Amino acid sequence: MTVSLTSSTTSTGVIPFDFVSFQSTEQFHGAVREQLAQDIEVLFAYAKLPSPLVDACHYVMTGQGKLVRPLMVASAFASINNSNNERTDEPNDDIDTLDADLDTLLENDSDYDMSRRAALAVELLHTYSLVHDDLPCMDDDELRRGQPTAHIAFDEATALLAGDVLQTLAFEVLTAEMPTFAPFDANIASQLMAIFAPRARRMVSGQMLDLNAEASANIAQDDLEAIHRDKTGALIEAAMLMGGVCAGATAPQRMALQECAQYIGLAFQVQDDVLDVTMTTDTLGKPAGSDEKLDKSTYVKLMGVDDATSYAQSLFNDGRAAISHELHSRELSDNEDTVGTDNDALLALIEWLWSRKK
Repeated sequence: MTVSLTSSTTSTGVIPFDFVSFQSTEQFHGAVREQLAQDIEVLFAYAKLPSPLVDACHYVMTGQGKLVRPLMVASAFASINNSNNERTDEPNDDIDTLDADLDTLLENDSDYDMSRRAALAVELLHTYSLVHDDLPCMDDDELRRGQPTAHIAFDEATALLAGDVLQTLAFEVLTAEMPTFAPFDANIASQLMAIFAPRARRMVSGQMLDLNAEASANIAQDDLEAIHRDKTGALIEAAMLMGGVCAGATAPQRMALQECAQYIGLAFQVQDDVLDVTMTTDTLGKPAGSDEKLDKSTYVKLMGVDDATSYAQSLFNDGRAAISHELHSRELSDNEDTVGTDNDALLALIEWLWSRKK
């Protein structure tokens, strides 16, 4: 079934983001965020956590975050679908028929629902890492996503446990029997777990290496990049690969997604280092200049702002090139090595990331 829509709601609620015709980055991202917000509520109703644990979890999961990693899952899922399937852009004027089709889709589309599970999983894991990073024993930050951090809004013990349970839910959600989700696909779930678990471990290892590096006066660029390929890049790899797997990505497509993610993950961290010294606390939603305060090893410290900015741009360009040919090989002429982003969710996401200010 193919559905092409300009609206973001029907009688069933949220339209599946893979069936929203890609008209703009803002429209697509809005559909993903709306779906994720509903799925978070479903998850917490299912989990039945006691207070104040559930309140702390809800607090940190519904803040004003960028939701980069679930957007990566959804964008990779949509782009692989678009690449592998014939789509029609003809509008469906029969809204009654459309709503009936969407009812059926929401009940039976396990691939789409597995991508919803994957998007939830990566955001749960990412948010757990932020809650723990902000604790007094780590970065001791009081502001995150424009609001007081969990241990300030609640208390340190509750924040610690909130991070713990978000981490466990990140894995449970891949196979949980939850309302509004089709039964999980065992084959896809096993593939997702094989992608997700080692990269979750790498993320934590990278955090440890980052803490170790704070005691080192002169860290080389290669060592700094090795840290961030795990600390930041591992979960970005997981997000893109998990989205691709849910859409039935081929082996070459998975390799291209992984290569793209490795460039984008590093670019994202370099860009973060630049924003930390060039933007205000109000813009960032977290304390500006915190890297310098903690005397962290950063790309700005190593290269300077201008060179770090240029390096980030080159990495974003490399990430775009890594995926463009695999997604759009049939559309490229012999003289082209990139394609436009007007109708591709993943390429549009890369452009959106490059232009971000927080």
